[in-house]
Amino acid sequence: MSFPPPPIEFCTRHPEVATGRHCTRCERPACNDCLTPAPVGSHCADCVRAARPSAATRAKYWNASQNILVTHIIIVVNIAVYLWTITGNHEYDLGLSKFYIDNGEWYRTITSGFLHFSALHVGMNMFLLWQLGQLLEPAMGRVRFTSLYFIAMIGGAAGALALDPDALTGGASGAVFGLMAAAAVGLQQRGVNPMRTGIGTTLILNLVITFAIPGISIGGHLGGALTGAAVGYVMLKPRWR
Repeated sequence: MSFPPPPIEFCTRHPEVATGRHCTRCERPACNDCLTPAPVGSHCADCVRAARPSAATRAKYWNASQNILVTHIIIVVNIAVYLWTITGNHEYDLGLSKFYIDNGEWYRTITSGFLHFSALHVGMNMFLLWQLGQLLEPAMGRVRFTSLYFIAMIGGAAGALALDPDALTGGASGAVFGLMAAAAVGLQQRGVNPMRTGIGTTLILNLVITFAIPGISIGGHLGGALTGAAVGYVMLKPRWR
């Protein structure tokens, strides 16, 4: 007795390719190029896409499972330093310029990030930091968030020294721009358009203000943003693929 050969099946996505394999989830025929290894069997491209979190879920992937302790500490320190500086001419104790760096005072790349020249200056920076900290600190964890913040701060200091070395500069803006840029990159990596979340709009608006209003450290803002984007690209890569 002879049996007829089994019918030839073709890949659902590539009808010209014959295959003997199937997706273990939907059981449709699929070629090797369309199958992705799974804990049990292999899944086709459509099932992999269906299992991926939605855009809304990816935007909220950074959950608030832990409080924003580091963000709160940084805000308190910035406000405390501002209150201290208004009691005297302490700007020159903390501010950044090439003159001080040439004298070996490299610590000013950090201390200048806590120096603010007005209540509006510190208020705007701390408001943005509080908003960004709620998004990033729970997602990244305290150590990585702190690392991102201070690396972006140093990047902002480098930018300020590069574009306006003789000016006395200060402020958390470089670090805050770094957080904004990192958040935008992280959302983009998750398939979420940053312009639809408010992050992209806030970043663009602040960049426009940077160039439109005299007296703002363009180098500090750009240096912080570029550094934050680069560091965020590495630190905020999605865990799913």
